[in-house]
Amino acid sequence: MTVRFEAGWYSTDLGPHRDCAATYECYPYDSVPPLDPALFTGAFDWLGGPSGEPSGAVAELAGLARAVAALGLALPTDFLAYHRDARLYGELDTVSPTACWQDFSAPLPSPVEPGAYLLRFFRDQQDCVIWYLYLRPGADAFVVHSWLDYEYEPGLVEDGEEPDEDLSDPAAIRWCAPSFEEFAYRYWAESRICRAYLDGEQPQDPRLLAYLAHYA
Repeated sequence: MTVRFEAGWYSTDLGPHRDCAATYECYPYDSVPPLDPALFTGAFDWLGGPSGEPSGAVAELAGLARAVAALGLALPTDFLAYHRDARLYGELDTVSPTACWQDFSAPLPSPVEPGAYLLRFFRDQQDCVIWYLYLRPGADAFVVHSWLDYEYEPGLVEDGEEPDEDLSDPAAIRWCAPSFEEFAYRYWAESRICRAYLDGEQPQDPRLLAYLAHYA
């Protein structure tokens, strides 16, 4: 049975435009600015496009792609394009105002949907939130987030320990973007806005101002 996840965007404040109850808050997805799908071609033009030089993650990605293919699934092309390129790779780490970082897992069986898999790719430094690709047979991959580490928690069960939470509860997983590139753009835009206000500055990039216009 295909699981339908609740949608939400887990993020920080946007200066005077959006409050945040703590370091992060889960905002209803219909409350965040809509994005133009035409931006997301897989070329990452909004980041200057690829350099053509390989990143340091190429070998690791090749191994992940093989592992995913063995399950009858495939990594999305935009995910591969970003992480394979030296200019693009690590950009989200660089702009993150909360020290989030790229961290791949192997494909992890979804505890809520037989045949589906989670692949962790980005996490908060204190694991307040972890982002995953969600891979389903015969469907496009999308991005979800959770406060659960689906690599660590099942290991507790294998070792005979009780996991911290009910891993079979789909409410612990929230849909947050229809593609990796759309996730990357929203995260990049909000991170730049947040950092500007933390530095006592006003965002100047017209793309960031257009994003904030939603909150006017």
